[in-house]
Amino acid sequence: MNPMHSILFHIGPIPIRAYGLCMAVGFLCSWQLALYLCKKTKQTLPDLTSLLTWIMFSAVLGARLAYVIEHWQAEFAHNPLAIVRIDQGGLMFYGGLIAAFIPLLAYTWFFKVPFFVIGDLAASVIALGHAFGRLGCFMHGCCFGKLSTCACAVSFPQGSPAWYEQVNAGLISATAPSSLPVLPSQLVESGGNLVVFLILFFLYPSQHHKRGFISGLYLILYAILRFNVEYLRGDPRYAVGPLSISQTISIGMVLLGLTFILLAQIKHPKATP
Repeated sequence: MNPMHSILFHIGPIPIRAYGLCMAVGFLCSWQLALYLCKKTKQTLPDLTSLLTWIMFSAVLGARLAYVIEHWQAEFAHNPLAIVRIDQGGLMFYGGLIAAFIPLLAYTWFFKVPFFVIGDLAASVIALGHAFGRLGCFMHGCCFGKLSTCACAVSFPQGSPAWYEQVNAGLISATAPSSLPVLPSQLVESGGNLVVFLILFFLYPSQHHKRGFISGLYLILYAILRFNVEYLRGDPRYAVGPLSISQTISIGMVLLGLTFILLAQIKHPKATP
């Protein structure tokens, strides 16, 4: 099976890449659903559309910066101009998540809105955008899984990230038409993010009064998902002892999420809609 469709079509000379299109669709869906939840819960948040746009740009820049740092020697040291080619994949989600806090904090300070009011709203929809993003990863061929002979394994074509990695490792020749079969770890994470989104989206209307609860639950659910998906990944990963850097961050996210939920329960033990 060849799942790679990096370029979907052309508009004149401009290629429309699956990765960028999936990111755009994911952001648009998350943005509209955030506005829907805001209206459903009768909240009035000033200039919400501008905030969500700034969150998107900050998240993309942070995710790209984290990816470049992690893969500098392998991908960018000899080709620095490739840093700007985010349309070809190469984003580290945790870097984007951390960078997204900058516009959130600026918004809460400028409009005097409690942090978790906007944080919980964003947390209720972010996993949907991430699910679309991982579909883009699958279609581009990045963030691939480990070698596998199971029925769900896929082979990426010549020139794909998986193919290059296996050629460099001496597993296949430079004339091989495709990579050896690997696990579709991108689809596993995409499906997991969709489940996380559904849980938080339907919980938000009844639980948003417990400020910090939705944010904490998102951190815990995604951290558990990502920690386990890391065991399926076959692309180069930075190690922190026996764990990858993403697994190490996941542990910190679980602890932070538990703290948010505990504080929400203490401050709002009987909060009701």
